[in-house]
Amino acid sequence: MSQTPNPSGHVGAGMRELISFRIGAQEFCVDIMAIREIRGWTAATALPQSPSFVKGVINLRGAVLPIVDLASRLGFESTQANDRNVIIVAQIGEQVVGLLVDAVSDILTVTDDVIQPTPDVASETAKTFVRGLIAMDGRMISLIGLDRVLPDMELEAA
Repeated sequence: MSQTPNPSGHVGAGMRELISFRIGAQEFCVDIMAIREIRGWTAATALPQSPSFVKGVINLRGAVLPIVDLASRLGFESTQANDRNVIIVAQIGEQVVGLLVDAVSDILTVTDDVIQPTPDVASETAKTFVRGLIAMDGRMISLIGLDRVLPDMELEAA
């Protein structure tokens, strides 16, 4: 079996650790190295003129943390947040952001060859966010690329 280099360098060559979570009936995962913490839902303060997928901001130990409704950002129905929801605090480039999801499911350790490419029949929006699919234990888990969760600043300024 040939192993591809793993740019993040964690776990082992060709291995990735991912954290899986649910949004509705769908299961998604992201690279665990981008995750700073997982916390319970905290009501967010809305910001005027923010994109529809931004729930608002919360105070995280003195820092302002924007909260992104990941369901809305991925094109699903917006989440009606409650005490059962969780916020995944993630580092996306230089920005720290909270991702609102229904629940965190599992920590997965997979080899790169388990990650299947996104099918060509997927919409362009799906291909923007989904970096691959993992079939595991009768579940289909979409690997999300966090680099596309926040809009490009040049597009926002236009």
